[in-house]
Amino acid sequence: MADQWTKQTFTLNTEVRQAVKAALDAGYRHIDTALAYGNEHEVGQGIKDSGVPRDQIWLTTKLDNPWHKRVEEGITSSLKSLETDYVDLYLMHWPSSTDPDDLKKHYPDWNFVDTCKYPTLHYIGVSNFAIKNLEILLKDESCKTVPAVNQVELHPNNPSPKLIDYCKEKGIHATAYSCLGSTNSPLAKDQTLQKIADSKGKSTAQVLLMWGLQRGTSVIPKSVTESRIQGNFQLDGWSLTDDEMKQLSSLPDRFKVCQDGWLPVRVFFGDDE
Repeated sequence: MADQWTKQTFTLNTEVRQAVKAALDAGYRHIDTALAYGNEHEVGQGIKDSGVPRDQIWLTTKLDNPWHKRVEEGITSSLKSLETDYVDLYLMHWPSSTDPDDLKKHYPDWNFVDTCKYPTLHYIGVSNFAIKNLEILLKDESCKTVPAVNQVELHPNNPSPKLIDYCKEKGIHATAYSCLGSTNSPLAKDQTLQKIADSKGKSTAQVLLMWGLQRGTSVIPKSVTESRIQGNFQLDGWSLTDDEMKQLSSLPDRFKVCQDGWLPVRVFFGDDE
């Protein structure tokens, strides 16, 4: 069993390294990772394999929940794994200051506002912050820097228009993760999406990415398949009409890939619609 696990881990890590190189070879220049993903070393190796100069790449990583009282150690760990001197954007992965000795508990004397007091980097941001938690953060007198980015789940089954508008109002850029939904999402069988894709001669993934871009968000699609990586980058020279954007934004189904039930505190409040 241990040998099987080792082989699976090695395969996964090799896939990440190869995927990062394939993405950079295809023209991508934004690479997103996190301490919690356990693949920062492979991401760093993929960057080196590509031969693309480090200063031409925007590299984002994230502080894991049990590291909220150890921000400096967290970033140091990430830099060592990535084998780089700096990252371009450092995000608080979740607004959950989790006790490392018991992952089912939250620090009683610490929260995400305390974490944001660390002057770690020039560009800092947050992830998975709903309007309620953004309000708590921005209204706190100790918050001296508005997060540059809020990375959240965004796709037509989870469009979060109120959250998008709130971030724009506060000067916070929104980045969409899970922007293609998932294999379990209603998007996988949505006929409206498929009809628009067919009419454009594009894949449903390309249409979903264009939808995100035309909303003013950045998108970070996830794939380890080289052909899909290349296809997801082919977004120049076409666009969605206002009517097509409206159709996708009006899909009735709601589906959230990432929930908060595994966290010791609730972070989603249904305040983004």
